Parts: sequence; structure tokens; C-alpha cells
Amino acid sequence: MSNINLVNINKNYRDVAALKNVNLTFERNKIYGLLGRNGAGKTTLLNILSNRIFPTSGQVVIDDKNINDIPKQISNIYLSGESNLLPESMKVKEIFKWTKEFIPSFDGELALRLAQAFELPIKKRVQSLSTGYLTILKDILALCANTEFVFFDEPVLGLDANHREMFYKFLLECYVNNDSTYVVSTHHIDEVANIIENIIIINEGSIIRDTTCESLLSEGYTISGKIEDVDKYIADKNVIGFDTLANTKSAYILSAEKITELPESLQVSRINLQKLFIELTKKEASK
Repeated sequence: MSNINLVNINKNYRDVAALKNVNLTFERNKIYGLLGRNGAGKTTLLNILSNRIFPTSGQVVIDDKNINDIPKQISNIYLSGESNLLPESMKVKEIFKWTKEFIPSFDGELALRLAQAFELPIKKRVQSLSTGYLTILKDILALCANTEFVFFDEPVLGLDANHREMFYKFLLECYVNNDSTYVVSTHHIDEVANIIENIIIINEGSIIRDTTCESLLSEGYTISGKIEDVDKYIADKNVIGFDTLANTKSAYILSAEKITELPESLQVSRINLQKLFIELTKKEASK
């Protein structure tokens, strides 16, 4: 299976434009972070990628063919979403058994190992699982699917810090051992910053950033100091936001240019991914 391409994708729900002219390429054997505020279009995008819903216009393309013309390829895509599509009366161990029937590549032995590590009770029925353990079950199914593309929509919903850390660990383990692409949509931005290679930021249905995480972070920095000194320095800079406290100001700048000279009255520091995301989406939302 080759890359998955979204070509001029638009999705409308009556008079609401959920996606606007989206063009993206998801390459093999990478980990992507899909970031956006609530209602930005992340879930709609993932559902279109996995062929659960159809775009209003545009197409999902694999090997220069519309995904709907090559139904066998759809079996190479797995989406773990927030919606619970699992039979609620079925026990966890039965879920593993039947998943293997429908997805031949599913690794049942790995699923049992992960269930033991997460302390997921395999004899319990789905309907009796807590929100956190239901998330863990869906994560295990996705991690063990061994499909070529795996999409996670809020994979740490309801998980405590320990279980979130375990999920990221097993995600990296599967990434190293499989020739698969993983796309993680999450609000826990700082937690995924160290594992994602490429970052896609979507805001109000439009893609505002599609680049490597390293590249984006290398362009962002903070200038802090007295308000008048900061304002003078940033006059000709690409400022994406700022914070003020008393007579001091911190300005957040996005620029590929290296800092050559900086007045002694000012301090420079890097912006973490979460702050960068907040300022970028705040700027776009305010237009």
C-alpha cells in the first residue's frame, strides 16, 4: 500500500463547512500528530480517511485511484475512534477472538500481553468497563491490528498518567516493529511532542500547518522583557501572540531567521509545542 492522499476534500453538514479544501499526504512508516481545537474537523477528517463517511467533494487517493475503487485497501486502514462500536454484551477476550476473524493481521498474543500490562480484565463484558478501560481496549485493538495505517482519535481519553505513558510506550514499540503509519489526534499535546515526527494543525476545517515537528518547533521562540523594549524589537517580526504582566511582556514569534542580535534588556527562549499550537490557532480563529 502506498501513501494516502486527500485531494481537495470538502465536507459540509447542511450549512456548516466541517472541512475546507483539505490537501494532505500521509506517508508510510511515520507517526503523525493531528492537532486542533474542539470542532476543528479532526474526527471528520479521520472518518473520511478510513472511509466511514464520504466527503462532499474531493477524494481519498491511493496509487492514483479513489479509495472507493479499491475496496481491498480499506482493510489496511484501522480507526480507533471515540464512538464505541463494540458489542457491549461481549467479553473482552471474545472481542479479541472475533477481531482476529475480521482482521487476519490482528496479533492476538500481543493483545493478551498488552491487556495484562494494562490490567484490563479480559473476562469482563464491554458494558461493564469504565471509560478508561474502554479506551484501553480500543487502543489495544488498534495497536494489535497490524494494518498499514492506524488512526487514533483521542487515544488517552479517561486514562491516568501511568496508563497514558504506557500507551505511548507501546505505540513506539509497535512503530519500531511494524511498517505502519500512525496518526494520533489528541489534546495532550506536550505528551506526544516527543514521539510524533510530522504535525498537522487543523483549525475551523482548514489545514494551517503541515510540516515536521522539528521544523515547526525550530521556528518558534519567545522574546521577554519590558513592554517598550519588546515592542521595539518585534516591530518587524512575525508575532503570533503575546502575554503581558505588569510592565513586562512576552511575545511569541514564528520565523525561520536566526536571531543575530538581541538587546541585553531582552531574554529569548523556545516555545513548547502546546503553547505554539495555542497561539497559532488563536491567531487564525481571531481573523
